[in-house]
Amino acid sequence: CLPANQERFADGRLASVQFHPSAQVVMTAGQDRSVSLFQVKNLILNPKIQSIYLESFPIHKARFSFDGEQVIATGTHHRMFFVYDMMSGSIIPVHQVRGVEERFLKNFELSPDGSFMLVTGTSGYLHLLSMKSKELISTMKVNGRCTASAFTPDSSKIYSYSKEGEVFIWDVRSRKSLHKFEDEGCLEGKCIAVSKNNQYLACGSSSGVVNLYTTDVCQKETHPKPVKAIMNLVTSATCVTFNPTTEILAIASRETDEAVKLV
Repeated sequence: CLPANQERFADGRLASVQFHPSAQVVMTAGQDRSVSLFQVKNLILNPKIQSIYLESFPIHKARFSFDGEQVIATGTHHRMFFVYDMMSGSIIPVHQVRGVEERFLKNFELSPDGSFMLVTGTSGYLHLLSMKSKELISTMKVNGRCTASAFTPDSSKIYSYSKEGEVFIWDVRSRKSLHKFEDEGCLEGKCIAVSKNNQYLACGSSSGVVNLYTTDVCQKETHPKPVKAIMNLVTSATCVTFNPTTEILAIASRETDEAVKLV
């Protein structure tokens, strides 16, 4: 296949690449301050649909909303974020979320049911926003610093991973902590993912080790044993993700070239 963004390569590093949830469209976003959409047609042609440019706003992360009608984009050094409404073609800046006192808003997750946006703050704070109004619903706090979070497929729980290697399980409705456990052998937590069938949890750490757990064990034990410790990466694991049928786990490190493994 040709590069998906063959018709418009970015001028800087790409921060996010994502397929649209229902259309044959792929989005790229990055440090050249642009979000581009391409139609994925065949092996020869992937025409560009459009690019939007966010002035003075190098993009840290961009994601399609659950219904695919919006793109949410956060910057590398900004407290505001942008919502691109694909139906109207309008770019809506969200300058400040009332109640969220953070210097920067960078990392976030969107719930699979389309209801919530979870923003990772500093000092262990997690801010749960309404996806509809982009207003603060509640704030949760972990011990230490939170580095990654993931919603369960039914959006009822959140797994948040601390820099110190602890995983906290939250109930979304009550915003209470249900349980916490230690990721075995973890020096510094980096990335986390829950499989689509809610059977497995993957935790990637700075040493490059990715621990695979079954979720039922994680919810009961404080020192669960991984089903498998995957040692194939030699640099920090920065991305873990399951395929939709939970048969393959992709693990990757952005710290060196070609450090992508399929397990």
